[in-house]
Amino acid sequence: MASRSADPIEAEGFVLRLPEEASRSADQDEEWFEVEVDGETRRLRFHDYADIYSIPGLYERLIYDELRCESPRVVAGLLARGMERRRLDGGSLRVLDLGAGNGIVGEELARLGADHSVGVDIIPEAAQAAERDRPGLYDDYVVCDLLDGDGAARERLDSHRLNALTCVAALGFGDIPPEVFCEALRRIATPSLVAYNIKEKFLGEEDPSGFSDLVERLHAEGSLVTLERERYQHRLSWAGEPLHYYGVLAEKRADF
Repeated sequence: MASRSADPIEAEGFVLRLPEEASRSADQDEEWFEVEVDGETRRLRFHDYADIYSIPGLYERLIYDELRCESPRVVAGLLARGMERRRLDGGSLRVLDLGAGNGIVGEELARLGADHSVGVDIIPEAAQAAERDRPGLYDDYVVCDLLDGDGAARERLDSHRLNALTCVAALGFGDIPPEVFCEALRRIATPSLVAYNIKEKFLGEEDPSGFSDLVERLHAEGSLVTLERERYQHRLSWAGEPLHYYGVLAEKRADF
């Protein structure tokens, strides 16, 4: 294990503090840190997205600079390879970015030349942060629960005629349950490329989230066929240990 310094990390607008090494014993979804803004110190969990997005630059400094997250680049790379397989160019892509957050994945999609992208997140602060930090990046950004019964958000997404799906660092911990992932798949055309990532334990035999069973069932029935799977280091834990995820490239081949 590579220990990490607990010294304060000063940035424009805030001071970030990771806990002392002796305190870093929680599971990944219980990791926390402290942030000082305008003289007030708050303790936040890494998954307290609404609070994190509300502080400009905090998410990038914590997750990408300090903990070296690689997932947007890896998942975008898988999508690029899928495009090569299918001889697609960026101008033909109309991507649903599920769990879009403040747009870091959207930037990678733009680098691929995606002609049209739509962000989806359940947190209003995510959409606000995306427009604040990356104005105009998405052609639309829908704040919704895709399982909401009125169907307005689903109709709005359908109007974009989406034909690809990305989902990065949002599956497996309850942020986006399997039912929501399925609903997102229903919003894209058939056939469509799908690129996502998930912590390796959630594709194992003892998966507590139900996601492993979903992937196996959809693959077996030919609805969502896995084309490629890559194990890689998603980021470091707060204690400096590597957290391994799978990046998955798949293709939606049938409605379900």
